[in-house]
Amino acid sequence: MNTTVADQPAETLDRRRSVTFRFLAAPTDVASFGGPVHAGRVLEWIDKAGYACAVGWSRSYCVTAYVGDVRFTRPIESGELVEVTATVVHTGRSSMHLLCSAAAADPTDGIFHEACVCLVIFVAIDDVGRSHPVPAWIPVTDEDKARAADAEMAIGLRADIEQSMATQTYTDDSTATRITTRFLAAPTDVNWGGKVHGGTAMHWIDEAANLCAMRWSGRSTTSAYAGGVRFYRPMQIGHLVELEGRLLHTGDQTMHVSVHVRSGDPRTLDMSLTTHCLTVVTALDDDGQPTEVRQWEPTTPEDRRLNSHAQELVALRKQVIGSALFGVAPQPD
Repeated sequence: MNTTVADQPAETLDRRRSVTFRFLAAPTDVASFGGPVHAGRVLEWIDKAGYACAVGWSRSYCVTAYVGDVRFTRPIESGELVEVTATVVHTGRSSMHLLCSAAAADPTDGIFHEACVCLVIFVAIDDVGRSHPVPAWIPVTDEDKARAADAEMAIGLRADIEQSMATQTYTDDSTATRITTRFLAAPTDVNWGGKVHGGTAMHWIDEAANLCAMRWSGRSTTSAYAGGVRFYRPMQIGHLVELEGRLLHTGDQTMHVSVHVRSGDPRTLDMSLTTHCLTVVTALDDDGQPTEVRQWEPTTPEDRRLNSHAQELVALRKQVIGSALFGVAPQPD
């Protein structure tokens, strides 16, 4: 039976509704190509906090189903105090919509500044791998009601974004810059359910997107935005993982890179799509500040179609902005 907040003590529900992690960013969290903490590492932290929150709310194992509207607002430096928070803002039958954020502070003053915010959806799974009902979250305060309404509104917009992404085809009829990386999923990548962490997959995606963007621009880069991270199926430890990043569109200072993740048994090389995401990456000058990027001109019919697709996604994502969830912020072009 799907219980509600009214059936449980308020103190218990308040404790279960939100999870906060605090720790110091380590030198090993910095991007492999230098600079601040890798954006993919921040997504790993968010996924772990979200998992802890979702499991605490549902009292069962959970899987990451979707990560949307990821906004990187400032870099996190090694040695800074990091605070990662995940809070339930809406529930479905078996899903939990979590508002997740990461903030950082100089540990000598403890003044936190937001670095990343996004909406993450987890689904509760039973012992045989089927989704099952979770306790319903019933908002009480005006702020909670507004956040819940925005999260519910985003469901329809997310479906439009997923449909737009799902209908696109990617072939070799392209002159766009692309990169491919391959490796085996290691035991250190495993989550508590024996599959690859959703956050680890997002880290890999972010690395592939930045690698593709660096190859095009010839500059250092940083992630500005990631939207529509859709998880189709889990990745197994020991499977061959393949990430393909492809440039779709350039703005004044940004590059829009589509990343597909596939995995499969290395003995058969039967690869299946596991995750798909479009990441917006910003080019940086020698001082680490955003700078202009050379413009890419699509030439083949497929390149022109995918370039238009990237612009369509920008327009769709602007509708996701809700003052209660994220605050009004400009979208990268």
